[in-house]
Amino acid sequence: MQPNDPQIRWIQEPELGWTGKIYLPLFIEGIRTTLRHLVGPKLTVQSPEQRHEIPEPLIYRGLHRLNRDSQGRVQCVACFLCATICPAHCIDIVAAPSPWPDRDKYPESFTIDELRCIYCGMCEEACPVQAIELTSLYDLTGKSREEMIFDKEKLLSVYDRTKDSEPIFQSWPLPAGLPEQATARPNDCPKP
Repeated sequence: MQPNDPQIRWIQEPELGWTGKIYLPLFIEGIRTTLRHLVGPKLTVQSPEQRHEIPEPLIYRGLHRLNRDSQGRVQCVACFLCATICPAHCIDIVAAPSPWPDRDKYPESFTIDELRCIYCGMCEEACPVQAIELTSLYDLTGKSREEMIFDKEKLLSVYDRTKDSEPIFQSWPLPAGLPEQATARPNDCPKP
């Protein structure tokens, strides 16, 4: 593209007045915000005795969980989409042939390094069967790095702990005409 191309529309930078050049309005706005926080009501929570209440727990991105299907099995079909899309590369999956007739594979091993994770939520968006979700649990602690690597059993125990307070979230709208309980079939995910 050339600078004299007629499809390019050049925009001139607006001219700043004397108040804009000395940043006086921004300075006054910053001082006003500081004073408002000094004299306003305090929002202190005495943690860990008092838990911080999350305003919208269903959209908060905290600790991961692996969901179970209606028969109590792990819902994951080992399609590797979550591990592929993860920008931090903190998900590791080892697939094995499924012992159940309704799917081809299942995760023999599923681990997430919670210290490496950036809690972006891309893993739950990529999952075609809604097997992985981020919960509203935020108080994650451990005494060693090994304690912060969550395997399949730990992730399923998080599901058991949060299944009543946080139901499985439908991340995409269902097409018109399908019953409410319809979800993606486990064999619909792509093969790696």
